[in-house]
Amino acid sequence: MIGDMFVFDCVCHVYDFSPANQRRELREMEPMLYGWRVAMDSMKYEPQMGQFAGDFDWETKFTTEQMYEMEFVQSPVDMAMACAVPVWDWFQDSFSSIEAQHAFASAYPERVLLSGGVDPIHHGLHGAKVEMIRQKEELGARSFKFYNGHIDKSWRCDDRELAYPLYEQALNLGVDVLQFHKGLPFGMWDVDVLRPVDLQRPARDFPDAKFVIHHLALPYFDEVVSIASRFPNVYLALSGVLSFYKVAPRRVQEQLGRLLMEVGSDKLMWGSEAAMTGAPAPFLEDFVNLEIPDDLRQGYGYPQITRSDKEKILGLTMARLFDVDVEAKKAELRALGEPASRVSGGI
Repeated sequence: MIGDMFVFDCVCHVYDFSPANQRRELREMEPMLYGWRVAMDSMKYEPQMGQFAGDFDWETKFTTEQMYEMEFVQSPVDMAMACAVPVWDWFQDSFSSIEAQHAFASAYPERVLLSGGVDPIHHGLHGAKVEMIRQKEELGARSFKFYNGHIDKSWRCDDRELAYPLYEQALNLGVDVLQFHKGLPFGMWDVDVLRPVDLQRPARDFPDAKFVIHHLALPYFDEVVSIASRFPNVYLALSGVLSFYKVAPRRVQEQLGRLLMEVGSDKLMWGSEAAMTGAPAPFLEDFVNLEIPDDLRQGYGYPQITRSDKEKILGLTMARLFDVDVEAKKAELRALGEPASRVSGGI
């Protein structure tokens, strides 16, 4: 917790970005690597911070122990969702395998929930539906996250023949939180495939499902704000977005001010994207101290961010989606004791 605010990281990944998992023979691999290097290097903190510093190696295969250390020892995070990344475009064993996420969740079930992931092209539609059953019934998946953009095998999220059967399968399995990677194209993916507009019809057609759009679908910010403000079952994950406050504070303040005004904090969730950006403690500290400047409030009518807003974004919205009783969970974690050497990031 930060103070007494419950912190529920909506997305972390036990990545495998090791050279052994990279398909370096593919010409598309280097643009992918270059893009990650540029983005990651810009966000690094000074080495004395000990979180995401000059010696942090993200081009590796992360372990359960490293993830626990970053999320729960070095950072004041209470719970997290480990999300599989069903992307094989440049990887032998996917970017973030379901097995690695399950290992993390099963090692720390009181703190980590599992989000599964399938792809109807890679697995085939029938294979994807069978895999969803396995991930839910054998591995305990509480959600599914979909990546519809790929180098040459992309698909639309409103495809009634290919995508809808996946949503129906999830609901039949008792999983009602459906997550989507939108915007933020990897490497040379076609960016327009990742526009969020193809989630409008599914949100109408599946009113009992909760649709979570990640990364604010950047660069399609206007579209995602419009969609989330109009559809009651669409939520926005600020996955990785708030981490840019260190290098682009004005941009983050503008985005957050508009989100608070048009969407509301009860539909927003903080996500770290660890391990890729290291331990999230310094990014959390930035967010806790963040305010919307007066000129943005006066010029655009944005509200000031409140403690209540921060509580919802940091954990209460996520807890509500996954039926976590926050006070009961706080008591459970207190009984377990703090992870050894936990730091509070000065908060």
